[in-house]
Amino acid sequence: MSRMHSGGKGRSGSSKPGVSEAPVWSDTDKKDVEDLIVRLAGEGHSTAMIGTILRDQHAVPDARLVTGERISQTLSRNGITNRYPEDMMNLMRRALGLIDHLAGNSKDLHNRRQLELCESKIRRLARYYKETGRLDDDWVYKQDQLRLMVE
Repeated sequence: MSRMHSGGKGRSGSSKPGVSEAPVWSDTDKKDVEDLIVRLAGEGHSTAMIGTILRDQHAVPDARLVTGERISQTLSRNGITNRYPEDMMNLMRRALGLIDHLAGNSKDLHNRRQLELCESKIRRLARYYKETGRLDDDWVYKQDQLRLMVE
């Protein structure tokens, strides 16, 4: 598959090993891991950060192998959900940073293009999340209301 916003093709990066159960040396008590996930979410950590903390500080290499579900599914089952999906919120934060940068640097054409590409990704994700029911059907990305959505 080719890259989205460049002329290059190819795919680089590592992938997780294909294992179906947690290693014996890891903390594999399902209840403890779920309690940790809920506690870390209560402290305000994102799902990606929760996974990193579980891996680095609690010897849980993959929470999905222990609990049988993704971290976001565990949180939603426990009633902890965000208004917007995490990947979309990260893109909106990035767009807000680019908008703030362009307010002081109006001739920065490279970052103006990056803002256009970022907003394009937000709109594509919004279309997907509307189809899957995670966003309201009447939700529209508006640059002037972005600060209210992110904060």
